[in-house]
This record gives sequence, structure tokens and C-alpha cells, in this order.
Amino acid sequence: MKMKAGDIIIGMFLIMAIIIMILPIPSIFLDLFITLNIALALIILFNALFAREALEMSSFPSILLFVTVYRLALNVSSTRLILTTGEAGNVIETFGGFVGGSDLVVGIVIFIILVIINFMVITKGSERVAEVAARFTLDAMPGKQMAIDADLNSGLIDELQARERRQKIQDEASFYGSMDGASKFVKGDAIAGLIITMINITGGILIGIFNKGMEVSEALSVYTILTIGDGLVSQIPALLISLATGILVTKVSKEADVSDTLLKELGSMPKVLYLAGSVLIFLGIVTPLNPFIVSGFGLGIVLVGRRMQTEMQVQAIEEEISSEDVEAEAVRKPENVVSLLQVDPIELEFGYGIIPLADVSQGGDLLDRVVMIRRQIALELGTIVPIIRLRDNIQLNPNQYIIKIKGTQIAEGEILFDHYMAMNPGYVEEEIDGIETIEPAFKLPALWITEGQRERAETLGYTVVDPPSIIATHLTEIVKEHLHELLTRQDVKILINNVSENHPTLVEELVPKLLSVGEIQKVLMNMLKEGISIRDLVTVFEILADNASVSRDPDLLTEYVRQALKRSISAKFFDGETNQVITLDPTIEQLIMDHVKQSEQGTYLTLDPESMEKVLKATGSEAEKLVASGRVPIILTSPIVRIYYKRMIEERYPDIIVISYSELDPTIELQSVGMVTI
Repeated sequence: MKMKAGDIIIGMFLIMAIIIMILPIPSIFLDLFITLNIALALIILFNALFAREALEMSSFPSILLFVTVYRLALNVSSTRLILTTGEAGNVIETFGGFVGGSDLVVGIVIFIILVIINFMVITKGSERVAEVAARFTLDAMPGKQMAIDADLNSGLIDELQARERRQKIQDEASFYGSMDGASKFVKGDAIAGLIITMINITGGILIGIFNKGMEVSEALSVYTILTIGDGLVSQIPALLISLATGILVTKVSKEADVSDTLLKELGSMPKVLYLAGSVLIFLGIVTPLNPFIVSGFGLGIVLVGRRMQTEMQVQAIEEEISSEDVEAEAVRKPENVVSLLQVDPIELEFGYGIIPLADVSQGGDLLDRVVMIRRQIALELGTIVPIIRLRDNIQLNPNQYIIKIKGTQIAEGEILFDHYMAMNPGYVEEEIDGIETIEPAFKLPALWITEGQRERAETLGYTVVDPPSIIATHLTEIVKEHLHELLTRQDVKILINNVSENHPTLVEELVPKLLSVGEIQKVLMNMLKEGISIRDLVTVFEILADNASVSRDPDLLTEYVRQALKRSISAKFFDGETNQVITLDPTIEQLIMDHVKQSEQGTYLTLDPESMEKVLKATGSEAEKLVASGRVPIILTSPIVRIYYKRMIEERYPDIIVISYSELDPTIELQSVGMVTI
């Protein structure tokens, strides 16, 4: 892997800190390193001050660790220099004499005040804020993730934007968690600075008296001034870093390398470099500090800031020109208006009380169930199920949900979050206590029971389901019921292309030579409307290709296809040894056929209202007998009548199944228990 300049700079910085800590260094180099420490502290402080959000300083915990190690290394080096030579360089001597005005008492007081401010106020406050921020950030993560999922399901954002938002949440949690620990560095640094200062004073006085033969007052003066200066040049940058910590945590990690992140963030705002450089130039001119080192550093930082500002201005102009072109092009596109007119095919809206069922972080699995619904229906009926949008709706009752098809409410339901729904399958005699309700999918009587009653209810034979299963079952039934409305020409085109991969000859013969995509769509919609699977598309297309030359009437072609799928139809509706059905009186069949008319749009029934009402009443009377015995009503008709009879009764009796004799598998045994007659 190629070594980058940023990696070298970071590595050299850390190695330099270790070398400073171990090896003695001349006082001129100590001045240079101390000035660098002050410059870094100023840059970090101004970056934290002008950052718009914590993410702009996501590498701050790493920065805090690096500068703390570097500052402690300077403490060790300066202590060695003070105790061995009685000197500590221009910067430390200047701070010791200039800040205290050559008065030991004043210097000591100022130093103690700085330590108290840094340790007791800023450091402890920043530590507490970081701890609280970390806790609240982690607590808020589930709600933020839920909001992202809701925006994604509602179509307000795409998958890429959702991924970016989730990454930002994770970065925030990582940042505040790291800051909670990194703030301990600041606290430890303040304590270490205080201890080092006490050691310097005590050790310096002892060395001055016993090793160098100084008078007590002389040793006290020399070493105390140096120690105070050393403490000040350590505590002032430490104070700036503590202040930056407090600013940042009251306002996470990125994918880039640490070196890239550090250098980019510390130099991202030219005005920060201007301010930091100006402060150093001022200190080099006004104070007795070495002007070549201090002012030189400041001038260099200002020049770097000027260069960065020039580059950013050029980049801003290029981006402005590019954005203006994009905006102008976007205004010309009609999609800006058309996109607002889109309607989601399927929507599930729910009150805020149901949000935990859809929140993965709270153990909710409703989103996974929705995915499984699409998969289950695709396997069962062989068609494409549109994306199901989930969104919360504060206008609903907390435990209420509604299901929409193409923007129109189709069904609704209400659940009790901490309860289970128990349904009597019909043979349980012993009753249990509960809140009476109606199962939303099949409109069956049921009871809401508590967790403690669940085991007893299951032992007695009740069917017990949890709230997510209730919603998922209801949604599944609604989608199946309206699936034919959701089948678009684009979906049919996808299905045709799928068949074409393995049966290209069949598709080439059928589409578009014999039938259009729209005509095939109508046949498939007819089948889905009555719950017939279209998964075996090869057989469906084969039958359509065989009969399309005779008739292009979708209703008639549907009957041909159903007859070819008689094995699967029989297996779907007849699964017992005794299959009870109702037959249709031949007189009614003839009446229906006499009133079938042909038009350019297809065939339709023109039966008069009086006759139709008689047929409907007779149908309902016979079907009620099977419903009373717990069976699904199935009516047998002749093939030519089936489609018209079904359409006549489906609005009043949507649950009645109508099958023609040609759709029965020869192995099926049937028992007629009635006849629809007038």
C-alpha cells in the first residue's frame, strides 16, 4: 500500500512525542515544540467553535488523545531541563516572569486559578456533558431509525439517502460514545499537570540547595518561576483544548483514513487559520517571546490559510456554475411536476402506538413480515406484488391502522399492543375472559386476552395470535383481494420477459403477433381476481397462443386457460374426501346465455333487474346452507356460463366460488347438496 503524506505526518508527530519524552532536547527546540503546542490548541479551539455540527469534528477524540500525549511529553522534557540545567528556554521563562510580573506570589496565584478553571469548571463540565450526550444519543437512535424507515417507505427518500442517514446516526452514536471516554483524557491531563508542577517546585528547590549550593531564597525564586512558566505553557493549551471539548459536545467516525480526516478538518476553514496565525504574530511582536519562532509560525499559518481560501473560491465558482446548469436543466424537465402525482399502490398507515411493532431496535418484526408477505403472495399466485409502503400517521388513534390501495382507504383495524387475540375455532366449549372484538381479516368473533391468559387459551384449543400477525394477515388478505387491480402492463412485460428467457419461441409467437401486452394483462387480471395462480405462465401462454387465433375476447380466453389449469384449480378448492358443492339449474344457465350480448369491447350480460334479483336470492339461500356447516360455498356451472354468472353474483357474494365442469380434475369426487333454481 502506498504511504500517503498524511500518514507520514501523523506518524512523525507521534514518534516526535515519544522522542521528546525520552531524550533530552535543547531549549531552542523546546521553545519550538511548545509554540507548536499552542498553535495546535488554537486551531482545535477555533475549529470546534465554528463547526456547525459535531460530525465536522468527528475525529476529535483521536485529536484529543494525540495532543494530550504530546503535551505530557513536553511536560516531561521541560521538567528534565529545569531540574538538570536550571533553564527551560525562552517560552517558559517568559511565561514565568511576564505573566506573573516577576512576582512569585502573583505567578502562583494565576497558575492556581488556571488549574481550578480548567479542572473544576471546564473539564468536569465537559465530561458530564459528554456523558449525558452519549446516553441521550443512544436512547434516541431507535426513533431516528424509525423515522428514516418511515421516510423510505413513504417514498420521501431513496435507498441511498436512507443509507447515508443511518450512517450519520451510527457516526453520532460512535462520536458521543468516544467523547464520553476521551473527556477522561482532559481530566487526567489536568491532574497530571498539577502533580508535575508540585514535583518541579519541590525537586527544583532541593536540587538548587543541595546540588548547586544556592540559597533557599535564590532556589525558590529560580525554580518557582521556571515551574510556573512550565505550568502555564501547559495549562493554557490544556485550557484551550478543554474549552474546545466543551464547545463540541454541546453543539461521528467517517469512512476516510484518520490522517485524511484530521488534516481535512483542521484546515477546512481559512478564517480559522487566519485567527490562529494572527494571535501568534501578535504574541511574537508584543510579548518577549522569540519573535522569529512565534511570529514565524503565525505567518506560515496565515499563508496556508490564504492559499486554501483561494482554492476554495475557485472550487465554489465551479460548483455554482455546475449547480446552475443542473437547476436550469431540472426546471425544463416535466418530471418535477409529474413526480408529485405518483400514488403508492399499497400503503399501511398506523398510529404511534404501533410504531414499536415496526421498529427493529425495539424487537418489532412488522417490516420483515411485510417483506415475507410479498414473497408469500409471489410464490402462491405467481405475480409481482408492488412495494408496500409503511408510514406512521399521527391523525390515527394510537393503536389504529389503515390499509390503502392506490391512495384510497380499503380497510382498517385496531389492536391492543400488549394483548393477544384468541379465536374459537368452533369446537371449544369452555369460555375465557377477555375483551370482545372482531378479527379484522375474516370478520370472526374474537377476544383480546393478556399474556398471562395465553397459555391457558392455547391449551383449551383457542387460536391465539399476536398483534403483528393480525396486521400481517389482514394486509395479506387485502392485497390478495385487490391484486388484480395492481397488475400493470409493466408487471406483465416483466413476466413475459421472464418466460422468454427459457421459452423464446413461445413468446415470439404470442406477443405481439397474436395478443398485445394489454390483452394478456386482462386475462391474468381475470384469473387473479378469482384467486387463481398465474405462476405456471408457460401453460397460460401456450393456451393463449392456441386459442388467440379463434377469439381475442379476454373473458373467453380466460375460460380456456382455467380449463387447462384444472388440476391446480381442483387442488386449490377441493382437498377433502367429501367435497360438497351446489349446482346451477339449467334453466338459469339458459336464461343467462339468452341475455349475453357481443360488442366491440367484448361480451356483457343484459339480464333484467327482476330476473337478476331472483337468481341472486336463490344463490344466497343455497350458499347459506354450506356457510352454516362451516364450508366455503362452491357452485358448479357449465363452462360457457361460468364467467357471466360469476360477474353477476360477485358484488353481493364475493366469497362464493364458481367453477365450471371443465375445470374439475377427473379424480375429484363431488357431492351435490343443493341447486340454485328459481
